[in-house]
Amino acid sequence: MNTKLTLRMDESLIASAKEYSAKTGKSVSRIVADFFQTIQNENQEKEQALPPTVRSLKGALKGSSSGEEEYTKYLEEKYL
Repeated sequence: MNTKLTLRMDESLIASAKEYSAKTGKSVSRIVADFFQTIQNENQEKEQALPPTVRSLKGALKGSSSGEEEYTKYLEEKYL
């Protein structure tokens, strides 16, 4: 389903987009949609690049106060 989107931009940028549109034969809407699709695909590729186990752990420590020193101390206690 297509939905209307209003964008506010500098006049010179709009003029440039319209010139590009005329050269390529694509509407400005199609150019913007293609750009958004590219962004979406890049985000999906980044997510898919991670193995499932790593992806499931992503963000698990967000907001944690644990730092490198605490981790080093933990490893020393565990293995020494």
